[in-house]
Amino acid sequence: MAKIISPEQPQQKVPRAPIVVVMGHIDHGKSTLLDYIRKTSVVEGEAGGITQHLSAYEVAHKDAEGKDRTITFLDTPGHEAFKGMRNRGAQAGDIAILVVSAEDSVKAQTIEAWKTIVEANIPFVVAINKIDKPNANPQKVKMDLAEKGIYLEGFGGDITFAEISAKTGAGMDSLLETILLVADIAELSGNPSIPAEGIMIESHLDARRGITATLIVQNGTLKKGMHIVCGSAIANTRIMENYNLKPIDSATLSQPVGIVGWSEMPPVGELFQSFATKNEAEQAAKEYREHLHSQTGKNASAAIVQEKRIPIIIRTDTGGTADAVVSEIQKLAQPSIGWKILSAGVGTIGENDVRMAGVDPEAIIVGFNTKLDARARDLNEQLQVPVYTFDIIYKLSEHLAALLEERRPRVETLVVGGILKAQKIFSKTKDRQVVGGTVQQGEISVGNDVRILRREGEIGRGTIVGLEQSKVKTKTVVEGLACGCLIESRIEIAPGDMIEAITKVIE
Repeated sequence: MAKIISPEQPQQKVPRAPIVVVMGHIDHGKSTLLDYIRKTSVVEGEAGGITQHLSAYEVAHKDAEGKDRTITFLDTPGHEAFKGMRNRGAQAGDIAILVVSAEDSVKAQTIEAWKTIVEANIPFVVAINKIDKPNANPQKVKMDLAEKGIYLEGFGGDITFAEISAKTGAGMDSLLETILLVADIAELSGNPSIPAEGIMIESHLDARRGITATLIVQNGTLKKGMHIVCGSAIANTRIMENYNLKPIDSATLSQPVGIVGWSEMPPVGELFQSFATKNEAEQAAKEYREHLHSQTGKNASAAIVQEKRIPIIIRTDTGGTADAVVSEIQKLAQPSIGWKILSAGVGTIGENDVRMAGVDPEAIIVGFNTKLDARARDLNEQLQVPVYTFDIIYKLSEHLAALLEERRPRVETLVVGGILKAQKIFSKTKDRQVVGGTVQQGEISVGNDVRILRREGEIGRGTIVGLEQSKVKTKTVVEGLACGCLIESRIEIAPGDMIEAITKVIE
């Protein structure tokens, strides 16, 4: 997604604050870094210590000359499941901080985050975090980064870095100064006199206030009384809030802003535009819907067809999280089994969700950072729909992967372990007969189930209940040896029949 570029004249532009996206592997200290900067404790409120939403904050910092500067920070989740949210952060950002733990060094999501930054084509700074830890080894981090093609200053490249401790604050001033230096080199600017445009960062359903969303203004100014369009969703700017949820009358260059009262859930990651009148906004939303409709079905041939699909309803606390959960569960699908998403959206698990799932005995409901409301719980006492709720993404993944394996269609395969050619029938009772013959292939053993073949067609089944070689009982007879075989079967075996010892393998 390209950033919006307006055709205003250069002289109308003014310098703006950098938008900085913080990225890196899970548990490498991204949120702790922001906590130190903001002097808050967001980390303690995250389930499992993992950031699972994309949040935007403004901070003030005095530069080397003592001038007050503003920096907008975006925190992004580190878990692989939240790749889409990280991509949105990179698209909204001017500069990235790639956080790497001095203890754990380079991990899978470190490289993924780096690739996302490169694809977004924005400058970045490496923050080697946790230097206060006893096992910290910044030199190893630098060498490991170089092995992956990320060359820091002094290690074969020109990528700026800072060694920091987000816990103690060591090196933090140096990191912020570096960010401002990179921003100055980039000469970031915008035109505050035009209607605001930017990117939708997050959306969620507030039980009291309705649909709310967080946006980043990349250009222009958003004022009270204007109308915003994102996708086909429209909102009036009667209620505007800053990152601290304080009421504001306007938001301009590089600022995050919360807007309350959308007509529908706005699509996260999409660009937004603002208009002076409602009619202009409605026309823009209509054009978006028409474009979306024209694209429907073009990629249908790329869909994977599974033999079995489990109906699932997904409810989460935010739109971005809904995207992440849908993406995560789709990755769990196998050729023989997958998901049929009946509904995926934001809010509590309601009565309608339970009723929808109750139609199909295979259906399940999954909630992430949300729960059943009282009426849904009462209804589910009758319908008994399986409902699973989670607040940590990998727990959700583990449970649903196990559920898919449990419900996966089993394929039964018969494996032939040995073949006996019947040459003589010695005796026969009602259900048993003694057959003399030679093992043509493999081996046969007492207890084997057998298929009885005549002229290559199966005529019945049975079981080997006894074997003898030279009138001595044995458990197994191998290829090339003659034997007597006591077979339990209602099928009358004749000389020339082939007796296959079979094993059922269920996969």
